[in-house]
Amino acid sequence: MRIIRGTDGVRAYIRSAPGTYVWLAILFVTTVALHHMSPEFEEHFLRQRSTNIHELSRNPVRVLVASAMWIDSGHWIPYVVLYTVFHAQAERWLGTLRWFTVCALAHVLATLISEGALLLAIRDGIAPHSAVNTLDVGVSYALAGVIGVLTYRIAAPWRYACLPVVLVFFGVSLAVERSFTELGHFVSVLIGLACYPLARSRGKAWNPKETLAALRG
Repeated sequence: MRIIRGTDGVRAYIRSAPGTYVWLAILFVTTVALHHMSPEFEEHFLRQRSTNIHELSRNPVRVLVASAMWIDSGHWIPYVVLYTVFHAQAERWLGTLRWFTVCALAHVLATLISEGALLLAIRDGIAPHSAVNTLDVGVSYALAGVIGVLTYRIAAPWRYACLPVVLVFFGVSLAVERSFTELGHFVSVLIGLACYPLARSRGKAWNPKETLAALRG
């Protein structure tokens, strides 16, 4: 893992992960657009781009793509940090195509699995029928999938300490929240871990000891 120094280093880092920062730029534009909408219109607008059961049954491809271009929190800066720490690292390591594949698999499969579980819950009377129109946009499933695959970026034995932490973090969130969104996050991490074939033979794994030594030097 390279240490970034100076303005030139930041520019080079951004250029080394074009997909990550183009995606961030799109999220910036869409977030600014949301800030110019009234709360009522914003909810209606996002619901039409949500990967809920109703919209998935009408136009699944459109909403699966559109939902990944919006964040409903209204806060873009935290995503700059998260994308730089996780997505950019994964893209630089895997290459843009493989990184995008992990993101797409996590986003699409976790959405379909979690919404499928929700549909079963509605049919069994566990969840209300109104849940078919749940507002569900965002990029967190892709992020969770990338976090999963990044465990292979870490050298042993650090990897074996990191993996349980990741699983426990998302597992506890699922156990506490007991929501279909948290189910999607947990599934996304598992999908990222299942992407090991894409991560195999992608160069030397990152050793934290080497980075600490470089910082001290």
